[in-house]
Amino acid sequence: MVQRSPHENVYAVIDLGSNSFHMLIAKHMAGGVHTIGRVKRKVRLAAGLDEQNLLSEEAMHRGLECLSLFAERLQDIPASNIRIVATATLRLATNANVFKQKAEQILGHPISIISGEEEARSIYKGVAHTSACQGRQLVVDIGGASTEVVIGQGFDAQLYHSLNMGCVTYLERFFADGALSESNFAAATTAAHKVVAPYAAQYKTSGWELAIGASGTVQAIQEIFAALGLDEMLTLDKLQAIRAQAIQFKSIEQLELPGLSEERRLVFVSGLAILIALFEALQIERMGLAGGALREGILYSMIDQLNQADIRKRTLDGFMSRYHVDSGQATRVFDICKILLQQLEAPMQFDFQSACGLLSAAASMHEIGLVIDYKSYHQHSAYILKHTGMPGYSRSQKQMVVTLVGNHRLDVEESSFTQFGNHQSFIELLVRVLRIAVILSMRRQDDVLPDLYITATEPETLTLTLPDDWLHEHPLMRSELELEAGYQEKAGWILKIERD
Repeated sequence: MVQRSPHENVYAVIDLGSNSFHMLIAKHMAGGVHTIGRVKRKVRLAAGLDEQNLLSEEAMHRGLECLSLFAERLQDIPASNIRIVATATLRLATNANVFKQKAEQILGHPISIISGEEEARSIYKGVAHTSACQGRQLVVDIGGASTEVVIGQGFDAQLYHSLNMGCVTYLERFFADGALSESNFAAATTAAHKVVAPYAAQYKTSGWELAIGASGTVQAIQEIFAALGLDEMLTLDKLQAIRAQAIQFKSIEQLELPGLSEERRLVFVSGLAILIALFEALQIERMGLAGGALREGILYSMIDQLNQADIRKRTLDGFMSRYHVDSGQATRVFDICKILLQQLEAPMQFDFQSACGLLSAAASMHEIGLVIDYKSYHQHSAYILKHTGMPGYSRSQKQMVVTLVGNHRLDVEESSFTQFGNHQSFIELLVRVLRIAVILSMRRQDDVLPDLYITATEPETLTLTLPDDWLHEHPLMRSELELEAGYQEKAGWILKIERD
């Protein structure tokens, strides 16, 4: 009998970036990929390049010292499951082979210095596998020494370029003295415009429906927005406002913005200047944050079974497998939700496809908390979802699913809806529909229900009509619906149960 290695489904990707070195350790199980380790060290390799693109001994030492830490974690992982890539700085460095040879000796594995085009394609694949990708999308990744700009659809990158600008190289070039002013910020933005200009028309002609940022700069900006109580979407006006606040501090050393981490502070303004230039040159209106990028793209490329799959289905199937969810019950709950949604669509005027997508996810995962305990299982389910990645769903979509799952029974947490702004009434309606569907499927059988009729006479009032004889034959279900009307009244809604 062949002894299987306990690590045969464990994978490692190391990314020798121009700003940071990253190691991602993941396990392939339950139809998906689950991160079991991440290590990141700020190396700022690009800062060691001189005008002749010679990499300094000091920068090499920082990098090799970091890799000696990474090497320990690779010892138990099969060599075929390890991929190590280097990006812009080692593409540029004239003495890259000196560093590469020493690094390979430390790691015990080969290093691939990938082209800008391969980097762009891998970044796109990482975004496609981890984010809410629908239609054509523009992906931007601002690295330490290069910026990748990609337009693609599905899993395929269609237009991609690696541009010679990055947050570390622009820090050294325009903010080397640490000063913040209108002039040096403008100089950085103007320089970025010149780099983007030859490609701008091609990207604008190609077009996209959704723009996604895959870099630390975009994440840092979203964290600032969260600290300021703003929504997560990036716009040019918001970026300009952050720029104006940053310049007021006069120096990077003094820079303190709400939500900006100390780790990101040094390269924040240079990344922001590049991002503003991209927004202006490509006329980007709105941008969200990606769930993954280069490392995830390389990881998914190593696992053939995951290369062509419905990302959201893979995510839901993974949760259901891992937490032993009754798939038949999940289907029953969603089928009832869909019946109710079809009757409410015309009077309530909501996005039917969006509603179905969110309720399908909630129906699939509302019972995952049962593996912990029945009491308050809805809260356990919501907690698990909140603290677990959901590839295929944006941050706001994930928050919506968490809210649906956490409010599908017992008392409604009214404060959980305010985060959705203009979408609040939409999410409240979906919660009400899900709660009714869970009650109507409590027998966990397919042949229990009669024809269902639901109407909405006004925004807060839903009327569910059921046959009189059916209600008489199902006293527990009738009692649960009556209790549900009380829960909804407590939340400020009206649910009427009528007999036909």
